[in-house]
Amino acid sequence: MNETLGECWQQRFGTPPPADLEQLAPFARHRSIRSYLDRPIPESWIRALVGVAQSAATSSNLQLWSVISVQNSETRDELASLASNYEHIRTAAWFFAFVADHYRLKSAAASVGEPAEGLDYAEFYAMAVVDVALATERFVCAAESLGLGICYIGAMRNKAPEVKRILDLPEGCFCPFGMCLGWPDETAEAHIKPRLSQDAVWFQERYNREPPIAEYNERMKAFYESENMKGDVNWSMRSGRRVDNDHLTGREILKEWLEGQGFSRR
Repeated sequence: MNETLGECWQQRFGTPPPADLEQLAPFARHRSIRSYLDRPIPESWIRALVGVAQSAATSSNLQLWSVISVQNSETRDELASLASNYEHIRTAAWFFAFVADHYRLKSAAASVGEPAEGLDYAEFYAMAVVDVALATERFVCAAESLGLGICYIGAMRNKAPEVKRILDLPEGCFCPFGMCLGWPDETAEAHIKPRLSQDAVWFQERYNREPPIAEYNERMKAFYESENMKGDVNWSMRSGRRVDNDHLTGREILKEWLEGQGFSRR
């Protein structure tokens, strides 16, 4: 997991990098780590990483996010059972639930006589989700710079009411994802996954309604086959199936549940 920028770029996009900026290699090396060494990470490191996360941009300094570390093995097991039974939730040195959080601000506002009724609007739900995503990715970049590995756990959304119960989340809180953190077991393979070409995501001046996808389907075919997956089911097919009504894995209730939690009521 010490690839050069050129090696990362070739695996990610199938081309040489556009510039000689080797300082970017640590960011380009990102991959999901699901196998970890049985090696602790000091709490002092976690405090430092949370501080780095808190240094991320936050709209209007509202800081609409929180993080809950979960180290109790029984609680971890319960969360894993809700999240597709992922074993790495149980085995990572640390597990975190990142939370979009209106509760703290609403409490602070109430203490000075402000009703904070605007939090009912979709705008502030979007703001909280943006805040927690920006903070978490800052955490991740810092953790990876220390040689640590991570795996996001979006499956926390599979059973949102149960996650609320386990973590004792009050109204105004929602866990959009969890995260495993640990020392990577480098004997277990974790490959850099190809991404869409820049021409398919970076448009200049106007949105391109016909982004080039065929080339990426071909690159992903080779990647799928290297991972012992069906290469004849390309990225467009696989992704299209992922967003049909049969693959919501419990998340079809999210809109109603989020409204009940105080999000996007208006």
